[in-house]
Amino acid sequence: MLSGGELAAAVVVDAIGRLLPGVLNDETSALFDSFQDDLLAPPVYTRPADFRGWQVPEVLLSGDPKKVDAWRHEQSIKRTEERRPGLLDNE
Repeated sequence: MLSGGELAAAVVVDAIGRLLPGVLNDETSALFDSFQDDLLAPPVYTRPADFRGWQVPEVLLSGDPKKVDAWRHEQSIKRTEERRPGLLDNE
């Protein structure tokens, strides 16, 4: 239960706003949201490439968009299998 309508309104504004042209800096970023293609989103990494022992996978540093896309898809499937296997039952 929400204490007021403010939070619900913010969620609606955010969800609808993302669909408007020019709202997102990179409109293709919405294609990588969770549950896109009925899969959970893949892991996200940022700089530095080594942070407290956590390494960015080499494929993400390779600069090869096809390999990066394939890795992201594989990771999405893996995450979905581990965390929400019921989503894969529809395939």
